[in-house]
Amino acid sequence: MNARTDTELLQPMHSPARLSNTHLDALEEETIFILREVAAAFERPTLLFSGGKDSLVLLKCAEKAFGAGRIPYPLLMIDTGHNFPEVTDYRDQRAKELGAELIVRSVEDSMARGTVRLAHPGESRNAHQSVTLLEAIEEFRFDALIGGARRDEEKARAKERIFSHRDSFGQWQPKDQRPELWTLFNTRLAPGEHFRVFPISNWTELDVWQYIEREHVGLPSIYYTHKREVVERRGLLVPVTGLTPARDGEQIQVRDVRFRTVGDITTTCPVESLAADAGDVVIETLSVDVSERGATRMDDMTSEASMEKRKKDGYF
Repeated sequence: MNARTDTELLQPMHSPARLSNTHLDALEEETIFILREVAAAFERPTLLFSGGKDSLVLLKCAEKAFGAGRIPYPLLMIDTGHNFPEVTDYRDQRAKELGAELIVRSVEDSMARGTVRLAHPGESRNAHQSVTLLEAIEEFRFDALIGGARRDEEKARAKERIFSHRDSFGQWQPKDQRPELWTLFNTRLAPGEHFRVFPISNWTELDVWQYIEREHVGLPSIYYTHKREVVERRGLLVPVTGLTPARDGEQIQVRDVRFRTVGDITTTCPVESLAADAGDVVIETLSVDVSERGATRMDDMTSEASMEKRKKDGYF
Protein backbone atom coordinates (compact mmCIF):
# COMPACT_ATOMS: atom_id res chain seq x y z
CA MET A 1 0.00 0.00 0.00
CA ASN A 2 2.59 2.51 1.12
CA ALA A 3 5.61 0.21 0.83
CA ARG A 4 8.23 2.94 0.57
CA THR A 5 9.90 2.38 3.90
CA ASP A 6 13.12 0.76 2.63
CA THR A 7 16.22 1.96 4.43
CA GLU A 8 17.58 3.67 1.31
CA LEU A 9 14.62 6.04 1.41
CA LEU A 10 15.72 7.31 4.81
CA GLN A 11 18.32 9.96 4.20
CA PRO A 12 20.30 11.10 7.22
CA MET A 13 20.00 14.76 8.03
CA HIS A 14 21.58 16.48 11.00
CA SER A 15 19.08 14.76 13.34
CA PRO A 16 16.86 12.82 13.12
CA ALA A 17 16.74 10.85 9.81
CA ARG A 18 14.26 12.19 7.28
CA LEU A 19 12.32 10.22 4.67
CA SER A 20 13.80 10.77 1.21
CA ASN A 21 11.51 12.31 -1.39
CA THR A 22 13.88 12.20 -4.39
CA HIS A 23 11.67 9.61 -6.10
CA LEU A 24 8.98 12.29 -6.38
CA ASP A 25 10.90 13.93 -9.23
CA ALA A 26 10.35 10.88 -11.45
CA LEU A 27 6.67 10.62 -10.48
CA GLU A 28 6.12 14.31 -11.16
CA GLU A 29 7.92 14.08 -14.51
CA GLU A 30 5.73 11.14 -15.57
CA THR A 31 2.56 12.98 -14.52
CA ILE A 32 3.52 16.14 -16.40
CA PHE A 33 4.32 14.08 -19.50
CA ILE A 34 0.87 12.43 -19.37
CA LEU A 35 -0.92 15.77 -18.83
CA ARG A 36 0.82 17.21 -21.89
CA GLU A 37 0.13 14.05 -23.90
CA VAL A 38 -3.61 14.45 -23.20
CA ALA A 39 -3.51 18.07 -24.36
CA ALA A 40 -1.78 17.01 -27.58
CA ALA A 41 -3.81 13.88 -28.37
CA PHE A 42 -7.40 14.89 -27.65
CA GLU A 43 -9.74 17.61 -28.88
CA ARG A 44 -11.96 18.12 -25.80
CA PRO A 45 -10.29 16.92 -22.60
CA THR A 46 -11.23 17.94 -19.06
CA LEU A 47 -9.64 17.53 -15.63
CA LEU A 48 -11.87 16.05 -12.93
CA PHE A 49 -11.47 18.35 -9.95
CA SER A 50 -13.18 17.70 -6.62
CA GLY A 51 -11.04 19.85 -4.34
CA GLY A 52 -9.66 16.69 -2.71
CA LYS A 53 -5.96 16.05 -2.12
CA ASP A 54 -5.34 13.89 -5.21
CA SER A 55 -7.02 16.33 -7.58
CA LEU A 56 -5.11 19.22 -5.95
CA VAL A 57 -1.81 17.38 -6.49
CA LEU A 58 -2.86 16.76 -10.09
CA LEU A 59 -3.73 20.43 -10.50
CA LYS A 60 -0.31 21.42 -9.10
CA CYS A 61 1.34 19.22 -11.73
CA ALA A 62 -0.88 20.76 -14.43
CA GLU A 63 0.21 24.21 -13.26
CA LYS A 64 3.84 23.11 -13.66
CA ALA A 65 3.10 21.55 -17.06
CA PHE A 66 1.41 24.58 -18.59
CA GLY A 67 1.68 27.56 -16.21
CA ALA A 68 -0.93 29.32 -14.07
CA GLY A 69 -3.78 30.65 -16.20
CA ARG A 70 -2.73 28.46 -19.14
CA ILE A 71 -4.16 25.02 -18.31
CA PRO A 72 -5.61 24.05 -21.71
CA TYR A 73 -8.68 22.21 -20.48
CA PRO A 74 -11.54 23.05 -18.11
CA LEU A 75 -11.96 21.59 -14.63
CA LEU A 76 -15.07 19.45 -14.08
CA MET A 77 -16.75 18.48 -10.81
CA ILE A 78 -19.75 16.23 -10.39
CA ASP A 79 -21.44 17.53 -7.23
CA THR A 80 -23.71 15.22 -5.24
CA GLY A 81 -25.04 18.19 -3.25
CA HIS A 82 -23.80 16.40 -0.13
CA ASN A 83 -20.16 17.48 -0.19
CA PHE A 84 -18.23 18.94 2.72
CA PRO A 85 -18.44 22.75 2.43
CA GLU A 86 -14.74 23.11 3.34
CA VAL A 87 -13.93 21.12 0.19
CA THR A 88 -16.22 22.88 -2.28
CA ASP A 89 -15.15 26.30 -0.96
CA TYR A 90 -11.50 25.39 -1.47
CA ARG A 91 -12.31 23.99 -4.93
CA ASP A 92 -13.74 27.35 -6.00
CA GLN A 93 -10.86 29.28 -4.43
CA ARG A 94 -8.17 27.21 -6.14
CA ALA A 95 -9.82 27.38 -9.57
CA LYS A 96 -10.09 31.15 -9.25
CA GLU A 97 -6.44 31.49 -8.20
CA LEU A 98 -5.31 29.58 -11.29
CA GLY A 99 -7.67 31.37 -13.66
CA ALA A 100 -9.07 27.98 -14.69
CA GLU A 101 -12.54 27.36 -16.09
CA LEU A 102 -14.59 25.37 -13.58
CA ILE A 103 -17.65 23.40 -14.72
CA VAL A 104 -19.93 21.99 -12.02
CA ARG A 105 -22.71 19.56 -12.82
CA SER A 106 -25.03 18.37 -10.07
CA VAL A 107 -26.69 15.06 -9.26
CA GLU A 108 -29.65 17.16 -8.09
CA ASP A 109 -30.08 18.44 -11.67
CA SER A 110 -30.15 14.83 -12.88
CA MET A 111 -32.79 14.10 -10.24
CA ALA A 112 -34.86 17.05 -11.50
CA ARG A 113 -34.60 15.67 -15.06
CA GLY A 114 -35.67 12.23 -13.86
CA THR A 115 -32.48 10.51 -15.02
CA VAL A 116 -31.57 9.79 -11.38
CA ARG A 117 -34.19 8.35 -9.04
CA LEU A 118 -33.40 7.55 -5.44
CA ALA A 119 -34.83 4.44 -3.85
CA HIS A 120 -35.58 6.53 -0.75
CA PRO A 121 -34.74 10.11 0.33
CA GLY A 122 -31.89 8.98 2.56
CA GLU A 123 -30.10 6.94 -0.12
CA SER A 124 -26.52 7.95 -0.84
CA ARG A 125 -26.12 9.87 -4.07
CA ASN A 126 -22.51 8.79 -4.50
CA ALA A 127 -23.07 5.94 -6.96
CA HIS A 128 -25.49 8.11 -8.94
CA GLN A 129 -22.64 10.43 -9.92
CA SER A 130 -22.04 8.08 -12.86
CA VAL A 131 -25.26 9.23 -14.53
CA THR A 132 -24.48 12.92 -14.10
CA LEU A 133 -20.92 12.38 -15.30
CA LEU A 134 -22.07 10.62 -18.48
CA GLU A 135 -24.57 13.44 -19.08
CA ALA A 136 -21.76 15.99 -18.75
CA ILE A 137 -19.61 14.00 -21.19
CA GLU A 138 -22.45 14.08 -23.72
CA GLU A 139 -23.19 17.77 -23.10
CA PHE A 140 -19.61 18.93 -23.66
CA ARG A 141 -18.52 16.04 -25.92
CA PHE A 142 -15.48 15.36 -23.75
CA ASP A 143 -13.14 12.77 -25.27
CA ALA A 144 -10.73 12.46 -22.32
CA LEU A 145 -11.34 12.90 -18.61
CA ILE A 146 -8.26 13.26 -16.42
CA GLY A 147 -8.70 11.92 -12.88
CA GLY A 148 -6.66 11.60 -9.71
CA ALA A 149 -7.25 7.89 -9.05
CA ARG A 150 -4.29 5.79 -7.93
CA ARG A 151 -3.69 2.05 -8.20
CA ASP A 152 -3.01 1.63 -4.49
CA GLU A 153 -6.47 2.88 -3.51
CA GLU A 154 -8.54 -0.18 -4.35
CA LYS A 155 -8.35 -3.53 -6.17
CA ALA A 156 -10.43 -2.43 -9.18
CA ARG A 157 -8.28 0.66 -9.66
CA ALA A 158 -5.16 -1.54 -9.61
CA LYS A 159 -6.41 -3.31 -12.74
CA GLU A 160 -6.82 -0.11 -14.73
CA ARG A 161 -4.46 1.35 -17.33
CA ILE A 162 -3.25 4.95 -17.20
CA PHE A 163 -5.21 5.60 -20.40
CA SER A 164 -8.42 3.70 -19.65
CA HIS A 165 -10.64 3.18 -22.66
CA ARG A 166 -14.41 3.59 -22.21
CA ASP A 167 -16.95 2.40 -24.76
CA SER A 168 -19.83 4.40 -26.24
CA PHE A 169 -21.91 3.64 -23.13
CA GLY A 170 -19.18 5.03 -20.87
CA GLN A 171 -18.41 1.56 -19.55
CA TRP A 172 -15.04 0.13 -18.56
CA GLN A 173 -14.28 -3.40 -19.71
CA PRO A 174 -11.40 -4.81 -17.59
CA LYS A 175 -10.74 -7.63 -20.10
CA ASP A 176 -10.57 -5.26 -23.07
CA GLN A 177 -7.75 -2.87 -22.19
CA ARG A 178 -4.97 -1.67 -24.43
CA PRO A 179 -1.34 -2.48 -23.60
CA GLU A 180 0.89 0.37 -22.40
CA LEU A 181 4.47 -0.60 -23.22
CA TRP A 182 7.31 1.89 -22.80
CA THR A 183 4.78 4.67 -22.02
CA LEU A 184 3.36 4.39 -25.53
CA PHE A 185 -0.37 5.09 -25.26
CA ASN A 186 -3.01 4.01 -27.78
CA THR A 187 -5.41 6.97 -27.89
CA ARG A 188 -7.53 5.95 -30.89
CA LEU A 189 -11.25 6.44 -30.38
CA ALA A 190 -14.36 5.43 -32.26
CA PRO A 191 -17.28 7.89 -32.34
CA GLY A 192 -18.94 8.21 -28.92
CA GLU A 193 -16.04 6.63 -27.01
CA HIS A 194 -13.72 8.39 -24.58
CA PHE A 195 -10.78 7.84 -22.27
CA ARG A 196 -10.35 8.21 -18.54
CA VAL A 197 -6.74 9.18 -17.92
CA PHE A 198 -5.02 8.71 -14.53
CA PRO A 199 -1.64 10.49 -14.48
CA ILE A 200 -0.90 9.68 -10.82
CA SER A 201 -1.73 5.98 -11.13
CA ASN A 202 1.76 5.01 -9.98
CA TRP A 203 1.73 7.22 -6.88
CA THR A 204 0.89 5.92 -3.42
CA GLU A 205 -0.89 7.71 -0.59
CA LEU A 206 2.53 8.28 0.98
CA ASP A 207 3.89 9.75 -2.26
CA VAL A 208 0.95 12.16 -2.40
CA TRP A 209 1.55 13.39 1.14
CA GLN A 210 5.29 13.72 0.62
CA TYR A 211 4.56 15.78 -2.50
CA ILE A 212 2.06 17.95 -0.63
CA GLU A 213 4.72 18.59 2.01
CA ARG A 214 7.51 19.28 -0.50
CA GLU A 215 5.47 21.54 -2.79
CA HIS A 216 3.46 23.23 -0.03
CA VAL A 217 0.19 22.23 -1.72
CA GLY A 218 -2.74 23.81 0.11
CA LEU A 219 -5.62 21.55 1.16
CA PRO A 220 -9.08 21.91 2.71
CA SER A 221 -8.75 22.13 6.49
CA ILE A 222 -10.53 18.82 7.16
CA TYR A 223 -7.48 16.90 5.93
CA TYR A 224 -5.78 17.87 9.19
CA THR A 225 -6.69 17.27 12.82
CA HIS A 226 -9.82 18.92 14.16
CA LYS A 227 -12.46 18.09 16.71
CA ARG A 228 -15.64 16.53 15.35
CA GLU A 229 -18.69 14.74 16.70
CA VAL A 230 -18.66 11.10 15.61
CA VAL A 231 -20.25 7.76 16.41
CA GLU A 232 -18.63 4.34 16.08
CA ARG A 233 -20.38 2.19 13.49
CA ARG A 234 -19.16 -0.98 11.78
CA GLY A 235 -15.59 -0.22 12.76
CA LEU A 236 -15.70 3.31 11.31
CA LEU A 237 -16.00 6.76 12.86
CA VAL A 238 -19.12 8.20 11.26
CA PRO A 239 -19.37 12.02 11.37
CA VAL A 240 -22.56 13.27 13.01
CA THR A 241 -24.23 15.65 10.55
CA GLY A 242 -27.72 16.48 9.37
CA LEU A 243 -27.24 13.88 6.63
CA THR A 244 -25.67 11.26 8.93
CA PRO A 245 -27.36 11.60 12.33
CA ALA A 246 -26.64 9.31 15.25
CA ARG A 247 -28.91 6.29 15.43
CA ASP A 248 -30.85 5.14 18.45
CA GLY A 249 -28.49 3.76 21.06
CA GLU A 250 -25.35 5.27 19.51
CA GLN A 251 -23.20 7.43 21.76
CA ILE A 252 -21.95 10.70 20.27
CA GLN A 253 -18.30 11.40 21.05
CA VAL A 254 -16.05 14.35 20.27
CA ARG A 255 -12.79 13.02 18.81
CA ASP A 256 -9.63 14.50 17.28
CA VAL A 257 -9.92 13.36 13.67
CA ARG A 258 -8.87 14.09 10.11
CA PHE A 259 -10.05 12.84 6.72
CA ARG A 260 -7.73 10.66 4.65
CA THR A 261 -10.01 11.06 1.65
CA VAL A 262 -13.05 13.24 1.05
CA GLY A 263 -16.24 12.58 -0.84
CA ASP A 264 -19.97 12.50 -0.25
CA ILE A 265 -20.77 13.19 3.41
CA THR A 266 -23.02 10.12 3.53
CA THR A 267 -20.18 7.73 2.64
CA THR A 268 -16.96 9.29 3.95
CA CYS A 269 -15.57 8.81 7.44
CA PRO A 270 -12.63 10.40 9.25
CA VAL A 271 -9.89 8.62 11.17
CA GLU A 272 -8.61 9.43 14.62
CA SER A 273 -5.54 11.65 14.27
CA LEU A 274 -3.52 14.49 15.77
CA ALA A 275 -1.68 15.21 12.50
CA ALA A 276 -1.67 18.99 12.14
CA ASP A 277 0.34 19.36 8.92
CA ALA A 278 1.57 17.38 5.92
CA GLY A 279 4.76 16.31 7.70
CA ASP A 280 2.73 14.81 10.53
CA VAL A 281 0.53 12.97 8.02
CA VAL A 282 3.61 11.53 6.27
CA ILE A 283 4.74 10.03 9.58
CA GLU A 284 1.25 8.66 10.26
CA THR A 285 0.96 7.19 6.77
CA LEU A 286 4.15 5.18 7.20
CA SER A 287 2.44 3.06 9.85
CA VAL A 288 -1.00 2.42 8.30
CA ASP A 289 -1.90 -1.04 7.01
CA VAL A 290 -5.37 -0.29 5.59
CA SER A 291 -5.94 1.65 2.35
CA GLU A 292 -7.57 5.05 2.67
CA ARG A 293 -10.76 3.86 0.97
CA GLY A 294 -10.88 0.72 3.10
CA ALA A 295 -10.49 2.78 6.25
CA THR A 296 -12.92 5.57 5.41
CA ARG A 297 -15.48 4.71 2.73
CA MET A 298 -18.76 3.08 3.74
CA ASP A 299 -19.89 2.59 0.14
CA ASP A 300 -16.89 0.36 -0.69
CA MET A 301 -17.62 -2.04 2.19
CA THR A 302 -20.68 -3.68 0.64
CA SER A 303 -18.55 -6.20 -1.27
CA GLU A 304 -15.05 -6.56 -2.69
CA ALA A 305 -16.49 -6.05 -6.19
CA SER A 306 -18.46 -2.88 -5.44
CA MET A 307 -15.94 -0.48 -7.00
CA GLU A 308 -15.42 -2.64 -10.08
CA LYS A 309 -19.19 -2.81 -10.67
CA ARG A 310 -19.51 0.96 -10.42
CA LYS A 311 -16.60 1.52 -12.81
CA LYS A 312 -18.28 -0.74 -15.35
CA ASP A 313 -21.37 1.48 -14.97
CA GLY A 314 -19.38 4.61 -15.81
CA TYR A 315 -18.00 5.69 -12.42
CA PHE A 316 -14.71 7.58 -12.17
